[in-house]
Amino acid sequence: MKITVINGPNLNMLGIREPEIYGGRNYESLCGEILARCAEKNIEAEIYQSNHEGDLVDKIQQCLGSTDGIVINPGAYTHTSVALLDALKAVNIPAVEVHISDPDTREEFRKISFVREACIKTIKGKGFAGYLEAIDFLYNMQTK
Repeated sequence: MKITVINGPNLNMLGIREPEIYGGRNYESLCGEILARCAEKNIEAEIYQSNHEGDLVDKIQQCLGSTDGIVINPGAYTHTSVALLDALKAVNIPAVEVHISDPDTREEFRKISFVREACIKTIKGKGFAGYLEAIDFLYNMQTK
């Protein structure tokens, strides 16, 4: 099994950007946790981050035929990107939307998620553990 983890804008700034919301741990530590969980389950993992919407669309499209599940944290593009929604719909790969914070408890505009329509599950407000839950969910779905 292969899972591709796709992270949107500013996630590379974890530990620096608003630590009171996103915590003090950095992006490298998030990637380490993801890779460790995937290794435990013998899952091949690819982790990708970009601050550019078109690059994220390209990465989603590249998953077609090469990955069994997508974990996606679109960052701010969650609330604005029909292009990411359309890309997820086009590849039709099981996808889980993840957010470190809970957007529903923040500014009003953050309560809107365009990508949610193309995802089979949303996990929010669980910090880094949300990514691990998403990996477990996709793994369990695949092995049933």
